[in-house]
Amino acid sequence: MLALRLVRGTHPLVLTRRLLVAAAAAGVGFLLLCTLGYAVGHPERSSASVLRLLWCLLPLAATVQFAVAVARTDPSTRPRPGLSAVGLGPARLTAIAAASTAVACTLGSTVALLFYLHLRGDITGLPFDGAAAGLLAADQPVPLAAALTLLAVLPVAAATAAGLALRPRIAPAAPEGVEKTVPSGLPWGVALVAVGLAIETYASRSGSGNGLPLPGGFDGNPTGVLAGWALTAVGLALAGPGLAHGCGRLLQAVRPGATRLLAGRVLMDESRRIGRPLGVVSAVFSGLLAASRLYGADGGSEAFGPLTGLGAALILACTTATLLTAALESRQGRAHTTEALVRIGAPPTVLRTAALLRAVALLIVFLPLTWVVAELAALPLRG
Repeated sequence: MLALRLVRGTHPLVLTRRLLVAAAAAGVGFLLLCTLGYAVGHPERSSASVLRLLWCLLPLAATVQFAVAVARTDPSTRPRPGLSAVGLGPARLTAIAAASTAVACTLGSTVALLFYLHLRGDITGLPFDGAAAGLLAADQPVPLAAALTLLAVLPVAAATAAGLALRPRIAPAAPEGVEKTVPSGLPWGVALVAVGLAIETYASRSGSGNGLPLPGGFDGNPTGVLAGWALTAVGLALAGPGLAHGCGRLLQAVRPGATRLLAGRVLMDESRRIGRPLGVVSAVFSGLLAASRLYGADGGSEAFGPLTGLGAALILACTTATLLTAALESRQGRAHTTEALVRIGAPPTVLRTAALLRAVALLIVFLPLTWVVAELAALPLRG
């Protein structure tokens, strides 16, 4: 009840972010239900049904990441003076954040179930009654227990991830002015990218030929190629913080002025918070670029069905929204520093120029990296 009361009194922008989480959850829930419909309509293809279900893990993971990012920026779950006296300590606020995340995802899952039943023709009186009856096996009854179990996966996973991300930690506050340690994931990330590209190249030349069917009919790539791309994506996510930290150091190189020094120092301090979602976005865009290289010239839109397109759109939208939310969290985290700079007379143009320099530095590093990884991933598949 307390979580619902906090929802009623929150800022419209905060509610908008929660509604975006609910919309993403609705998309994931619909994909899961469509996979269930395929399994019900094709009982003889159990292995294909399992593989389709596994493909839904990618948009589900992207949605969980977005839900956690939204929970981290929720002002109602931020510790404030005086709340512990009324029983709202850090542990209780963490529970409220997890409950709010579960409510948003459950709302989306409910919408997905209603829309699924409507497209099957089980709910009438609205436009598009039974429009996808053949695709969703409308001639078979919906296994309600299985449907509810699938729809419960995302709310439980998102609430658990939000609780773990926001749990109270017992750690000293670092002394003022002490430089944070360099992120240690860059060597591991580079190694995983190299291993993933090597596995993809070897698998494409082995000619095994057995593909993993995606929802919608995309089944052209062998298993090893997809596993290699997954390792490449994980490597980019691990390397993101280290690359962002390096961008901050480059901004401060060669006699930096006050603006470059401020931009580089902020980027180094926020490298962990902003680097990982930036690496994930780079991995997603590299995958999209590689797919466009492979299928664009051959009229490849026929290789992607509507459910594959929905899953790709969910992954792209959720990862991009996670990056923007992380940038908002970074801005909120340095609000006191910005206020102090304004109080001592720093011009607003300096702050805006520093933000622009940070964005340009990240684009200069991550855009070529994304293009290179996409080209290297698509190269062995063209031959």
